[in-house]
Amino acid sequence: MTPEQLLAAPSTALPTLRGAVAGLPSYVPGRRSAGADIAALASNESHYEPLPAATVAVAEAARRMNRYPDMAAVELRERLARHLGVSLEEVAVGPGSVGVLQQIITGLCDAGDEVVFAWRSFEAYPILVELAGARPVRIPLDHLEGHDLDAMAAAVTDCTKVILLCTPNNPTGVPISHDRIEAFLRAVRSDILVVIDEAYVEYAEAGSGPDSLALYREYPNVCILRTFSKAYGLAGLRVGYAVAPPAIAEGLRRTALPFAVSALGQKAAVASLDAGEEMEVRVAAVRQERARMAAQLEAQGWKLQPSQGNFLWIRAGEDLLARLVEAFDTAGVMIRAYQGDGVRITVADAASNDRVLQILAAHAA
Repeated sequence: MTPEQLLAAPSTALPTLRGAVAGLPSYVPGRRSAGADIAALASNESHYEPLPAATVAVAEAARRMNRYPDMAAVELRERLARHLGVSLEEVAVGPGSVGVLQQIITGLCDAGDEVVFAWRSFEAYPILVELAGARPVRIPLDHLEGHDLDAMAAAVTDCTKVILLCTPNNPTGVPISHDRIEAFLRAVRSDILVVIDEAYVEYAEAGSGPDSLALYREYPNVCILRTFSKAYGLAGLRVGYAVAPPAIAEGLRRTALPFAVSALGQKAAVASLDAGEEMEVRVAAVRQERARMAAQLEAQGWKLQPSQGNFLWIRAGEDLLARLVEAFDTAGVMIRAYQGDGVRITVADAASNDRVLQILAAHAA
């Protein structure tokens, strides 16, 4: 056939996804329900409504929804910089901490590079890594449901570009101490970016985890990742941020989807930071309920590791897991099941937590 005939010939081929995309596991969000009698404890959201100041800020910003948001998020970044004691140039924002993490992996990883993280941990980690064409390196948790930092250090190769440390870990709630992370940082190469993912840091008791800002100031390969989705109650507005060395932070801003953080989200985040004392009152109540639930569950015979998140983790094999899921579903309480590993239960209001305690009492060993 002539070139002209080849061009004119009809084609039956259809567009196809990249292999990396076609093989991706789906992110499984916490189940939702609109029923008034359903306790929605499957997603680690705050059960409180947004802080009043954030609601006012959103209402005011809504009148200007016809305008694009500030793509550089300068006001929010300036407010974060003051809050954290860093410079504007060290702050990057994105649509939730998961959005910022995608910017990190996109900005640092080429095809074939490796990202090391504990497993089980945040389910988005392997998805984002594989989407970038990099290779996820999962390191099993230790017997205390926490990060096995020695094994993670041993897994580092010449291809390692990023290491993710989730503290407190999702879904187990176990933090990583300051001393352990510092020893780990001394053991790994300085050209590897170590991301300290602190989505739940506000719920952690003082001293239970690292002083991440101190580590950041001492080690130039540290990046801190945080969010407004949890303690600040802005999960529906998608605002997260990173603190990173200026060159890295600039790269994160370059890899960001333009206008990814809405004007409503930016204004709500600033207002929430300004209402920090109100947020702390709510966080203290969650900590108190977390401790109450943990004490009662241990009295029932459940073996728990101390959680520093707004959730509790129960290790469960397949048979127990199936029984628990059925019991919670029957009782109208939505929890998060991890096949083959266990269940994560968000700490909410006292009435919902009492329902959890009652269900688990019937299944205690």
